[in-house]
Amino acid sequence: MINRLSLQARGLLLALLVLLPTPFVSAEDRVYVMRVSTENTAEHVQTQAIEAFAQRLEAASGGRIDVQFHHSAQLFRDRDVIAALASGKVEMAVPGMWQLDRYVPDVGLYMLPLFYGRSAQEHYRVRDGATGQAVNHQIEVNLGVIVPGRWLDLGHANLYFTDRAVTRHEDLSGLRIRIPGGAANRGRLQAFGADPVVIAWPDLPDALARGQALGVLTTHETVRSAELWRNGIRYGFEDMEYFAQYVPMINQQFWQRLPFDLRQQLRMNWEQIVDMQRQAASQAQEQARRELLANGVRLIAPAPEALAHWRAVAREHESILVEQMGIEPTLLRQAEQVLAAE
Repeated sequence: MINRLSLQARGLLLALLVLLPTPFVSAEDRVYVMRVSTENTAEHVQTQAIEAFAQRLEAASGGRIDVQFHHSAQLFRDRDVIAALASGKVEMAVPGMWQLDRYVPDVGLYMLPLFYGRSAQEHYRVRDGATGQAVNHQIEVNLGVIVPGRWLDLGHANLYFTDRAVTRHEDLSGLRIRIPGGAANRGRLQAFGADPVVIAWPDLPDALARGQALGVLTTHETVRSAELWRNGIRYGFEDMEYFAQYVPMINQQFWQRLPFDLRQQLRMNWEQIVDMQRQAASQAQEQARRELLANGVRLIAPAPEALAHWRAVAREHESILVEQMGIEPTLLRQAEQVLAAE
């Protein structure tokens, strides 16, 4: 009897607790935890810009957004962070664009031969405009995220070599060049007569030492940070193969929970750091360039006329790449129009 009454009493108590009013927390009083992940180290210009954004946003929101920033892959590597975003394990990430095209083929637009040898400003005209907005929309639809604003910069990728100087495009014929992957990288270099091969980054020093690759597609900053001159890199061909950027993405469910004023605050604070970061990235690449020269790496920049000629050569097979990569042809036509307009 005692046990039966005890169970009944517990049931009554639970029922009463359910009926009690719960404290009301207004949207203005609620704190939203926002975990931000990047794999670059604390010294990287991308990391520094995102940290500045995190600090500004938390201050501007009056602490209503608790931004927990994690760099150096403390939470996730960029190759894994897209799945983490989708599952809600992190609220924001800024991976490199080269991580996205397998999920969103239209991101590959910017790797096509149309953009070969183009300046950063020419890239901005497309990426920061209506064409870029269309690509961002596709990222949002395919990945269930929000792209809050413009992309951050890494910089131009070029070609670097061990035992021979490449002074003109014809010198690329037959040269085996390490690429990170991607149909556009392969197709572009094949159009120049080179032999592109995918080699994992940790295996690159050994591949260079063994002559399995005579060159590598990367950036000044990456050569500097890896000190690739210690692995035989002696020459660089500054042909601006493509322009690498980082894409800001926010988990869509987290975004929908934010009140309208905090969404606006987030977009505004992101916008405030973009130009600063782009300038810092450009300066970092220039500083890296000076360090390459100081360490004996000879750099050759092809003339604009040569870049334009070989861009046209590579574009002869561009339609095949567009179909192979699954890029929307309309986006390519829009980009062509933007670049043709002065």
